[in-house]
Amino acid sequence: MGPLFFSMKTFGEHELRTQFIHVGERKIHVVENPDGTFTYRRDDLRVKILGGKYLSVLPAPAEGYGVKFLMVKLRERLAVPPGETVHGYLSAPVDVVVKAGNAPIDRFIVGREKYALYGEHSIGIIARYHVSCFHEKEPDSLGVIKLAVRNPTKEWKLVERVVIPIRNSVMFYSDEKAYYPLIILTTKEPYEVNNTGNPPDGRLKATHRAEPLPNFRMRWWP
Repeated sequence: MGPLFFSMKTFGEHELRTQFIHVGERKIHVVENPDGTFTYRRDDLRVKILGGKYLSVLPAPAEGYGVKFLMVKLRERLAVPPGETVHGYLSAPVDVVVKAGNAPIDRFIVGREKYALYGEHSIGIIARYHVSCFHEKEPDSLGVIKLAVRNPTKEWKLVERVVIPIRNSVMFYSDEKAYYPLIILTTKEPYEVNNTGNPPDGRLKATHRAEPLPNFRMRWWP
């Protein structure tokens, strides 16, 4: 086993060497074996890596057990003036995918896992659930959503939650944080959410080719 090393970054490529990689409160341990192979460890999971030079730790949308939507409830409802667009940030849960080369060897959830039913009991949808403040500046959280709330009507509109399509969504990342694509909420009945597929910041890296997802109409509102 080589000398112990603590990686200074979370996401992106990590050189295969004996080291710890911290992802939120989760910890990955990579160990170099005497025969030159490497063992990947997380909790009870063990994967032997037989070659290559790098390990990739990448953010993934918070699909958890296979849900298609993320519902973020706001701690304080937003009152949006007519004809205006407001911009802000939300904290958000993320999943994490680890790859050796282009082969996924692990996927796990960061933080507390919550789900909720959105809509009527008979025809509602199960969504990953999270509660967040609406921040003017980027919050200090592992996962971040940049949100634009657009009110094209002549009336004041209230926003108390955002239901975001996330299945197969691209993600963006810096060394330390994960970002969903720019999300646009339009408050014209029915409220409509657009996962644009566009980066919230041009300096971020993408997990794969960025494409928009079909818009989601938020029925049963509020």
